Amino acid sequence: MSVEELETVDKPDDSLDEAFVRKVFYISLNSGKILLESGAETYRIEDTMIRIANNYGIDNVQVFVTTTVIILSMNDYALSQTIRIDERANNLEKVVSINELSRSITKGLPLNEAIDRIENIHETKMFPFWLVVFTGGVVAIMFLLLFNGQPVDIPVAAAGGMAGVLITESIQRYTKIKFFNEFFAALFIAVISVLYVEFGPGIQLETIIIAAVMPLVPGVLITNAIREMIRGHLMAGTMKGAEALLTAIAIGAGVGLVFMVM
Repeated sequence: MSVEELETVDKPDDSLDEAFVRKVFYISLNSGKILLESGAETYRIEDTMIRIANNYGIDNVQVFVTTTVIILSMNDYALSQTIRIDERANNLEKVVSINELSRSITKGLPLNEAIDRIENIHETKMFPFWLVVFTGGVVAIMFLLLFNGQPVDIPVAAAGGMAGVLITESIQRYTKIKFFNEFFAALFIAVISVLYVEFGPGIQLETIIIAAVMPLVPGVLITNAIREMIRGHLMAGTMKGAEALLTAIAIGAGVGLVFMVM
């Protein structure tokens, strides 16, 4: 279903016609899609989609969300659709935007304005690639200082943090195979850290590696997995927990391989 297929109609005074219901269906489904692609929790997604439909006068809405699939059904109107999510990222800006849209709908946002805002949120781009890479270096420096690292180790920690993010993001652009990007990023970080300490002025090898791999650590996944389990979404919590565990294993394997060889 696309925006072009939606007729420009307002909410009927006495009943909900097909065009109106399809608009609400479009808003609810795409709100959930944006949230799931941006790393939101499944219980938040289900609650948001149901609230949007209910606030436009549509009841008997059923939503099922996992980490890769959204199923939305409006049973009274024989509408149902399943969409698969192949790409996920941590974009809290879009999560906040959808939450604000949901609150605006609760306060009476017109249907056509809600569709326009959905389209604007969907087209919003993430931060520039160079800024994401640069931020990885800044994060590594902050963690190095937090762990009482030495000032002389700052350059390699920053370089490792930026290189780790660069390798991770670059591999993701060319392959859908997960965990290899974290493995090779951690491998490269460990190699340059060992060389910096062995043949350069480096002092605290372990602190350098820990600080440099911090941008790769799946902190959001771990937090969301715990929150999902607490909320009773055992399937989503288990899947996110497994993904976080495999990511952590990939990082550890990359670093461990370097220590075994060098």
